[in-house]
Amino acid sequence: MTSNTQTTPKPNGAGARGGSLADLGVRVASAVVMAALALGAVWIGGWVFAAFWTIVGIAMLWEWQHLVGGDSVKARLYVGAAAVALVAGLASLGRAEAALAVVALCALASAWLAGGSRALWSGVGVVYVGAMVLAVCVLRVSLFYGLLASLWLFAVVWTTDIMAYFGGRLIGGPKLWPRVSPGKTWSGFFVGVTCGAAASCALALWLTTPGEARVLPLILLGLVTAAVSQGGDLFESSMKRRFGSKDSGSIIPGHGGALDRLDAFVFAAIFAVVIGTLHKGAVAAAHGLLVW
Repeated sequence: MTSNTQTTPKPNGAGARGGSLADLGVRVASAVVMAALALGAVWIGGWVFAAFWTIVGIAMLWEWQHLVGGDSVKARLYVGAAAVALVAGLASLGRAEAALAVVALCALASAWLAGGSRALWSGVGVVYVGAMVLAVCVLRVSLFYGLLASLWLFAVVWTTDIMAYFGGRLIGGPKLWPRVSPGKTWSGFFVGVTCGAAASCALALWLTTPGEARVLPLILLGLVTAAVSQGGDLFESSMKRRFGSKDSGSIIPGHGGALDRLDAFVFAAIFAVVIGTLHKGAVAAAHGLLVW
């Protein structure tokens, strides 16, 4: 989703664009519904969680491949949908390595189907979405803190997005990257990242067993995770500009497309699972993320 540095907050890890007061009610209602669905799926876990992210992933790939355009869009969507479903299922069963292999193979297939100058971007779309689905499923099924780490991830990304919006609107100042996203400011970025780090530390200390987590590593983790999430926002904005589109879609009333709403979350989720896996291994990625 597009960045919230100068836009209305996104409820699912992506920021919403600024708009008139007339559509504010629609935006807020959509935000509440999306947040409730995401949190409900996380809380229930299991195949409900896997199915939820399969649906989300397919919606994202549909938007991505239509943005890229070119040949065999329908065939590429079938390949991408199969990849997302298999990744969600395998990752939920603890088969992260097999899921990663599926992402790689389906990305190559999608690139081959697209051909020409669009091959790279078609394959990148499968990696982008497949890696996100893999990450959220690996985190949720992790030993010890799967549920809590998933809630932590949402909270850090949401806090960063919301506070980046208010920081950018209230402080203003130099633009972060005007060629890619003219509304984003450095003030919004720093306010968002700082608040995301504070949320990271506070939540991890609250959610984990007393004495397990340490403040400094959690602050650093929060700072980097929040910054990475804003980088994801910029990446999606640059991708849309490359293909001449303002929004990735219109599936969410008042908010645009699924890609627009999840751009910050994608990068943050992948980063969080990589860090947790490097620390404690894939089967305990959540524990490795929160406990230092």
